[in-house]
Formats: sequence, C-alpha cells, structure tokens
Amino acid sequence: MRKLYAIGELLIDFTPTEQCDSLSSVEQFTKNAGGAPANVAAVCAKMGQQAALLSQVGQDAFGDFLINTVKQAGVDTQYIVQTTKGETSLAFVSLSADGDRDFLFYRRNAADLLYRPEQLPANLLTAKDILHFCSVNLVDSPMKQTHEAIIGQAHHTGCLVSFDPNVRLPLWHDAEACRQTILNFIPSAHIVKLSDEELSFLTHIDNVQQAVQSLFQGKVQVIFVTHGAQGASLYTKQQHVNVSANVVQAIDTTGAGDAFIGSILSMLLLKNITAEKVEAFCKTFATPLLSFANHYAGASTTKHGAIPSFPTLQEVPFSF
Repeated sequence: MRKLYAIGELLIDFTPTEQCDSLSSVEQFTKNAGGAPANVAAVCAKMGQQAALLSQVGQDAFGDFLINTVKQAGVDTQYIVQTTKGETSLAFVSLSADGDRDFLFYRRNAADLLYRPEQLPANLLTAKDILHFCSVNLVDSPMKQTHEAIIGQAHHTGCLVSFDPNVRLPLWHDAEACRQTILNFIPSAHIVKLSDEELSFLTHIDNVQQAVQSLFQGKVQVIFVTHGAQGASLYTKQQHVNVSANVVQAIDTTGAGDAFIGSILSMLLLKNITAEKVEAFCKTFATPLLSFANHYAGASTTKHGAIPSFPTLQEVPFSF
C-alpha cells in the first residue's frame, strides 16, 4: 500500500485555555502534540491512509507523550527516535479572538535538529509513496542534511515530493537566510503549498500570478496558495483555479494549513496518484480538490489543538 513519509519536527504545542491577544496575558496552557510534518502525517492517517513520521524527540516525558499521541492518531512511529543528546522542542501559542496565533519557541538544544542522515532507513521510499517536508528543520543542522538525503532518495526512486515551507521566522537568525533556503528547496518538490503571506515573502513580487509563476522551477508541477478565510488557489503552469472557503466559527487556526495540505495528500494516496500523474490529476479535479481541502481545513479550526481537531474520513466525506 502507498504511504506518506513526513520528515521534520515533532514538538509540544502549549495552547492557551482561552483566547488572548498576547502570550504575556495567558495564564493557563493546554499541552498538545504539534509540528507541521507530524500534523500532516496525522491527517493522512485519520483519513485512512498509511502515514509515517521521520523525526527525533528527547528521551523525556514530552517525547513519550508525542510518540503516544501520533501513534493513537494512526501514524507509524517506528522511525521516530528518542535521544538523550537533546530535548523535545516546545512551542507556546497565543490565540486572538479571530483564531490567529503568535508563537514563542523553546528549542535551543532541539532533539529533532540532531537527527542525522545515517539514522535514515536505507531504501525506504518507492515510486508509489509521497515524501512531505517543511522548512522549520532546514536551518543549518544534521536534520537539514537528513532532509537532503531523503529528498535525494525520493528523486532516485521517483517518489512524489511535497513541500510546505510553513515559515516560522523566529526560528531563524536571519529572515533572508530563511527565504533563500526555502527557495533553494522548492525546485526539489513536485507540489508546493504556500500561504499568500509566504508567497509574498519568498518572491518579493506584488502580482500574485507572476509571483506563483516564478516558483515553477525544477520539479515543481502544482502550487497551492491558501488565502485564509478567502479560500485557496491551485496553480499549474497553464491553469489557475480558486475556490472560496467555507464560513466557519474559527476558535483555533493551529494546524489549519497542515490540515489543508494533508487532506490533499491523503486524496493523492487514495487515488494512487504518482509524480508522473499529479499535474494531470490536479488539473482535472482542481475545483473538488480545493473544495474538499477548504472544508477539511475549516472544520479543523472549530476545535482546539491540531491533531485532536483533524476530522476522520467518516466526518468529512468527499465526492470525487
């Protein structure tokens, strides 16, 4: 059976028990499993697909909690390593009245950044699988080298590659270093998912169409751009389709972007879409694909936390 392999951070999201405009005013937090790659793997697992996470956490109580949580969501955890050389990463999040977030990270000796290329299983990927990665773990570290190694393995086998930069500037010493690193990795992916803010940050181009087209380099075939409450767009080199978002009462947008791309990747797994077929599939089913992803992501914002908020296939049936 086809499988999603997500690589990157697995961390604790401490989210407030009530909406506050700033972290300084939060009095109580709730512990949740987080990390964009982990969230995407959880979405695919909850949608009934095979999904595994490649990551490393501390040999500590937080690491135990994270592994148990993603396992309960249905994610294959055999490739998650625990180490005593680093600690499990923490993120504190504040939620404003409209569900928007502010982050404060604790990861100066992050276990995930110490994940080395030699820890990767050999010959893990096949042409039937999907590899998904983000940018948080692309700072200079052993984990960046591990990303380069697994992406190389994906290209060698013909595996479909998906990249969601998921920009978190507080984790970078320099915003331009973040931008250039992401731009260097984009040509390695067949699918790229961005928010409209990330598109502007990366390209420095005001015209959206021109900005998107500038990113069609290397292996890139399909680009998704999310616009928050305004919906999302799908682009190929010759096509642009936009679908409006569902109206929901958002209480926590944590993981909404991960829910969006995770639901799309789960559909690609379900429909047996490979790297050779992904552009044609997305062209044919652009509108229903965007509609489903918008619906899924919107539903995830109506509950607190990321993984606990992701619906199952039974809760959000699809019609294509």
